[in-house]
Amino acid sequence: MVDVHRLRIFVKIAELKSFTLAAKSCMLTQPTVSQHVAALEGFLGLKLFDRRGKDLYLTGAGEILYRHAKEITALFDVLFQSLELYKGKKIGRLRLGASTIPGEHILMELLGEFRDICPDLKISVRITDTEQVVKMLLDRSVDLAVVGAELKQRGLVFTPLMPDELVLIVPKGHRWWKASKIEMKDVIREPFVMRESGSGTRMELGRKLQSIGIDPVDLHVVAEVGTTTAVKEAVESGLGISFVSRLSIEKELKYKVFKHVPVRNFVCSRWIYLVRESGRTPSPVSSAFVKFLKVRSKM
Repeated sequence: MVDVHRLRIFVKIAELKSFTLAAKSCMLTQPTVSQHVAALEGFLGLKLFDRRGKDLYLTGAGEILYRHAKEITALFDVLFQSLELYKGKKIGRLRLGASTIPGEHILMELLGEFRDICPDLKISVRITDTEQVVKMLLDRSVDLAVVGAELKQRGLVFTPLMPDELVLIVPKGHRWWKASKIEMKDVIREPFVMRESGSGTRMELGRKLQSIGIDPVDLHVVAEVGTTTAVKEAVESGLGISFVSRLSIEKELKYKVFKHVPVRNFVCSRWIYLVRESGRTPSPVSSAFVKFLKVRSKM
């Protein structure tokens, strides 16, 4: 027999590519998880997984089932959340994807406020670069996303949430520490620490540089790193200078770890965006969070 619980287990195995990890995630024993898959394969008369050495892969039938099982389990979540809301309970699950800046410097405070409204809510947040967050939204691993750059991606709706600015930072003791302004031609020649490809910060900086006739490859990049925290550590150590989100350096500016040095005729403003999939039926909890963000962003 196919039931939702069994489909959830199957989806978890497909996503984690491991019976052992899926068992831990579902708080079940591995033999129990294996029994559920065997029962599912027996009912369907089809093999769902193949093994190649230690690696686990979906069969053709497994791929078909995985696509539809994700939709079915998501619809059941919407159904039961709607029924609980009808009974006056604000419960459910909210899965968020976030790029580094909103994930580390914005979302946690907002989620704390939202849980005051929905105290029984279960929230998960997955933080990675903007491109990966968008992929998670499209494959429905998350319900909503908050990112630092707008991508041209069909089927997604980007809603401006709050403004941000990318500013140039230099470490304590740098020769520009006391400068009131510098020229972009000097920035290009200076050792530079860059975020990795796929980050919203890198995308927005590249767009702005190109808009004033500068190719981003002209920057003297000495290191590419995966997080804003790593960028700040590299700058603090004297490896180079960098552009970072103003939202990410409030403490460092306060304690004079870095200095923001304005660049003449160069302002790199951007938005932090809420991202939704246009064709997806939102769960009641997702709808409530979107409404909360719209109200909160206007405060």
